[in-house]
Amino acid sequence: MINISSIRSHMYCPMKLYLQTHIDNEVNNDIQLNLELKKIKIDTQDLIQKNMRKLKKEMGLAEIEDILSENIANYLESTFSSIQRMDLGLTTEQIIEINNETYFNIKLQALKSKQAMDLLGKNGFAIVDMFFPNCMYSYLLKDSEMEVMGLCDKIEIVDGKYYPISIKHSTPPLKGVWDQDAIDLAANAILIEEEFETEVFVGFVDYTKINERRPVVMDVNIRKALFDIIKEVKDIEYNKKVPTVKINDKKCGNCEYKNICLKE
Repeated sequence: MINISSIRSHMYCPMKLYLQTHIDNEVNNDIQLNLELKKIKIDTQDLIQKNMRKLKKEMGLAEIEDILSENIANYLESTFSSIQRMDLGLTTEQIIEINNETYFNIKLQALKSKQAMDLLGKNGFAIVDMFFPNCMYSYLLKDSEMEVMGLCDKIEIVDGKYYPISIKHSTPPLKGVWDQDAIDLAANAILIEEEFETEVFVGFVDYTKINERRPVVMDVNIRKALFDIIKEVKDIEYNKKVPTVKINDKKCGNCEYKNICLKE
C-alpha cells in the first residue's frame, strides 16, 4: 500500500521518490519536521477556538486579543523545545516565522470576532461555529482496493458534506494552488469518498503564510491525473522502475539527493 506522502514526493520529482524508497534508509527529517509544523497549526487553532468561547460582546479589541492568546505562548515554547530535542533541524528563522504567523492570525481572529459579536449581539460561545466548523484533524484514511493510505490534515463537515483541507506552509502561487497540492488534496478526497460513502466535490488548501484558503474542484481531470500518478508511484515502489531525471535548477538545487542523481 502506498502512502500519500509518496505521491507528494513523486510530484516534486519521481527520482526523489525512487531514491527515498530504494536508496535512503534513514528517517527523512524533512517529512517529520513538516508533520510537526502542521501539528502546531492545528493545536494553536484548537486553543484559539477554546479561548473564543470565553469572549463577551462588551469586551474591547485589546482584551479579546489577550483572551485568544491565552496559553499560546507556553504551548509554542514547549513544542519548539520538544522538536529541537528530536533534532529535526528546526531553525531560528522558522520559529520566528511561526510565532509571527500565529500572532497575526490571533489579531485577525480578534477583529473578526469583535465584528461578529457587535453585529449579532452574541457572546463568543455563540459564534464559535461561524469560524470553526465541525471537523476532524489528522484523520487516517485508507483504501485497500486502491492500495493508498494517508493522513488528511483536516476534514471539515458542513451540512453533512465532507471537505478535505490541506495545510501548507509553503509560499503559494499568485493564483490557485500548486499542482502537487491539488493532487495531494484529490488523493484525500477520493479516500474520504470511500471511507464515508459520500461524494467530495471541492477541497481547500490553507496557505498559512498568507492566511488564505484556496479551493480545488475535484473534477474528472484532476482525478484522472491522480490515478496516472498512483500508477507511476506503484511502478517505482513495487517494481523498482527507475524514472528519468528531469533537471529543474530550483528543485535540484534544493534537493538533498542532488549529489547522487546528478553525479556524472
